Amino acid sequence: MAWREIGRQEVCTCLAKALTSIASRDTFVTRCSKTVEEKVKALASTRCIPEFSTGRAFRDTDNCKLLTEQPLIRCFHASAELLARGNDQPLGLRTSSKGKFMKRGNKTQLPVEAPYVPPKLKRTSKSLPDRTIDIFEGMTVVELAKRTGKSIPTLQDILVNVGEKIDSEFDPLSIDIAELIAMEVGVNVRRLHSNEGAEVLSRPAVVTVMGHVDHGKTSLLDALRQTSVAAKEAGGITQHLGAFVVSMTSGASITFLDTPGHAAFSAMRARGAAVTDIVVLVVAADDGVMPQTLEAMSHAKAANVPIVVAINKCDKPAADPERVRVQLASEGLALEEMGGDVQVIEVSAVKKAGLDKLEESLFLQAELMDLKARIDGPAQAYVVEARVDRGRGPLATAIVKAGTLVSGQHVVVGAEWGRIRAMRDMAGKLAERASPAMPVEIEGLKGLPMAGDDIIVVESEERARMLSAGRKKKFKKDRLRKMVEEKTEPQDPSDEVPKRVEMPIIVKADVQGTVQAVTDALKSLNSPQVFVNVVHVGVGPITQSDVDLAQACGACIVGFNVRNPPSSVSQSATRASIKIKLHRVIYRLLEDMGSLIVEKAPGTFDTQVAGEAQVLNIFEIKGRSKAKGEDVKIAGCRVVDGRVTRSSTMRLLRSGDVVFEGLCASLKREKQDVETVGKGNECGLVLQDCSDFQIGDVIQCLEQVNRKPKFISSESGAVRIEC
Repeated sequence: MAWREIGRQEVCTCLAKALTSIASRDTFVTRCSKTVEEKVKALASTRCIPEFSTGRAFRDTDNCKLLTEQPLIRCFHASAELLARGNDQPLGLRTSSKGKFMKRGNKTQLPVEAPYVPPKLKRTSKSLPDRTIDIFEGMTVVELAKRTGKSIPTLQDILVNVGEKIDSEFDPLSIDIAELIAMEVGVNVRRLHSNEGAEVLSRPAVVTVMGHVDHGKTSLLDALRQTSVAAKEAGGITQHLGAFVVSMTSGASITFLDTPGHAAFSAMRARGAAVTDIVVLVVAADDGVMPQTLEAMSHAKAANVPIVVAINKCDKPAADPERVRVQLASEGLALEEMGGDVQVIEVSAVKKAGLDKLEESLFLQAELMDLKARIDGPAQAYVVEARVDRGRGPLATAIVKAGTLVSGQHVVVGAEWGRIRAMRDMAGKLAERASPAMPVEIEGLKGLPMAGDDIIVVESEERARMLSAGRKKKFKKDRLRKMVEEKTEPQDPSDEVPKRVEMPIIVKADVQGTVQAVTDALKSLNSPQVFVNVVHVGVGPITQSDVDLAQACGACIVGFNVRNPPSSVSQSATRASIKIKLHRVIYRLLEDMGSLIVEKAPGTFDTQVAGEAQVLNIFEIKGRSKAKGEDVKIAGCRVVDGRVTRSSTMRLLRSGDVVFEGLCASLKREKQDVETVGKGNECGLVLQDCSDFQIGDVIQCLEQVNRKPKFISSESGAVRIEC
């Protein structure tokens, strides 16, 4: 009872507070109605909400009297939008009246036609080209941030990680540190060296001899330096990029680069044109302009290098120098005889005729170019060739472009580093210093560099290690990104991808440039049926590890210009059924590998007509039992061409139109079942599920033929697999 009294008092107190705040509305309700029900309806029309239900606490007489005098209501402070509703809509939160789910009303409004907006394509890493910036000695962090597009704090954090202390972003950086920072942010660099304050002197010209295979390039150089290099080359053709200095009769010297002329050595010719000052284009007078001649011209034009044409083999009876001039002019070469600036010299390497004129033209061209280079300061060099020697380790043949290369310096060559242990000139003599345009062989590198890499000199071993590690890291990152791009390339599902057989190959050669040339030539033998996968390349002889790798992936080992493997290695390869192909001439290697690829290709199956038979008469067998089948019609035929085989598919032709094509049920000759009937013989033939024969019909015998691809080698040396 006590709790009930306390509850009544609290309710009455709350009602008194609420009723005193709405006296004006109470007056309106009292005037309009007398009963409790009428007052509640009136209150609902004035946008008020019933506060309490008529529960047990309000059933007493006092409470009813209170409700009659002062209604239990609370004002609802609504917005203008809510007050605009009709009286039939309930106030407060809307709740569904039919359980959890409510049926949607049918929308009669038509959809709005919006213009089509194509989705934005995501920019992949392939669409972003590799940026290359120029760096130089003494550039600041601010300048480097502008060129790389990164913020200054980001570059300063990299500097701290590298171990370089800089007080301000305007302090100068060394060129090695600038390259490290650029590689960390994923930007390629190009080093710029200034000649301010350095001693600049004239230097010898670097001349590259280019042209088609077997046009006499090496023989011409032999005549200039009185040696015979061509006789030492396998097959009588140059297969290496050679660099040597030739002392002319006038006392001056010229650095010559001899490039191979075979089509497989295109990258070598491109490297020769990139480092040269003058290109000597050798064209045979009896052969004329050939594909590698045009390619050499394009390399020279791409490198913006002047050309001197040497028409060789002018002593031969079939020589026609004028025809060569016309061909060169038609290819866009501006000759001197036609108002251009390209000199043309007629020479003969065998008779040693015209060599003095060639020497004079080279010196004239070099004098016009006014070739000079920085003598002091750190050297800049270019790797022409690289190989591994069994006793001396990795060796790099390089030509110095600027500065002086000194034995004992720490160098970074591509992604490799080392300390120059010894330098030798092209005659094999030790040299302490190498000046500009001088070819030398560097010994002391920790690894084998790539042909075409730049050589830079650093101040310490720590800096060399750091720069080499940064370059290796970036090289690995770029290689992985390229692999991911190749795997994630979208393929059109509508395109039918033919099944290809993979042929893994391991390539070993004597020098780095030859490895690249052989690899590129083998990859050019890819076809829709066979995929040539070069799984590993290396410089040096074939070892047991190469055999183990070939056994693991089922590869074939190709050795070019390497010595025969030891007997233990050969026996191990024989036991594992691994083929080892050793060659010393490039075109013989390509022919051998082309035959191997053709042999491994699955081929394509084509349908061809193996024979034709003409229907001369028709025989019908009736009255057979149900167990033996229905009536049979036999076509009496004579084979007019080829042969007819029982196991082949038959095609019935009538007036040139195909009537039926199916299997042969029976083939007999002279009442004997036979498998094949040759030309000129008669036979009886029954087709399965076909009895619509007429005299004069032709029955063709069809067979499936597996057509293998063909290995094609052009006169220029280019090879391909034609399916």
